Amino acid sequence: MSKQDKRRCCGAAVTILSIVLVAAVIWMGCKKHPDQPTQTERHPEELQSEPIAKNIAEPVKTDTNAPAGPKVSLYSVVKAARTWRPVYTSLYHKPAPDFTLTDTAGKEHKLSDYRGKDVLLIFWATWCRPCQMEVPGLVELRRTISEDKLAMLAISSDKPDVAKRFVADQEINYTVLLDKGNMPEPFGVMRIYSRTGVPCSFFIGPDGKIKLATSGLLSLGNIRAILQAE
Repeated sequence: MSKQDKRRCCGAAVTILSIVLVAAVIWMGCKKHPDQPTQTERHPEELQSEPIAKNIAEPVKTDTNAPAGPKVSLYSVVKAARTWRPVYTSLYHKPAPDFTLTDTAGKEHKLSDYRGKDVLLIFWATWCRPCQMEVPGLVELRRTISEDKLAMLAISSDKPDVAKRFVADQEINYTVLLDKGNMPEPFGVMRIYSRTGVPCSFFIGPDGKIKLATSGLLSLGNIRAILQAE
């Protein structure tokens, strides 16, 4: 082989090697690392709240010398959010769509039957880490607020046996309902999961209207603040 042919072969080899290296870099850059959490699995400190929704009224400024009342504005609570954000804002102050679901014991529950009390709907899944992290706070909330004041309905699309086992293992004391995929919009675990992720909670007032909807991890303090806020 002549020197010229050798130089041509070396040049071709270098070109091929460069193409392979570039392709490898691109492939590694696009490939998700197996240890990288998904959006719904991110630690709550990684989540950021979105700008305050326009239809959450900012509190009207009053006389600064007036005594402070016990109530906190919903605007202030949302503004302070760090591990969750407001979602489905176009539905605020509108009636929540009615539905009927069965709990893990086979009893039917209709949303409209809880009219006259606050209702907390939690859309969750047993495989969701932030959902699992919310459970102790929800258990404590159920212990400290009576059922005649607050209905707590946690809605899962897990298989009945999986949900039952999780409820027993975690000693869940609030109502867990099973979503079979026929809930009205915007409700439904998989519908909500595809749009905002889970956990996702809806706070519904005694009048049956949606007060706030949240996406992300809610602490016990967050839930209490939202329930008490005006």
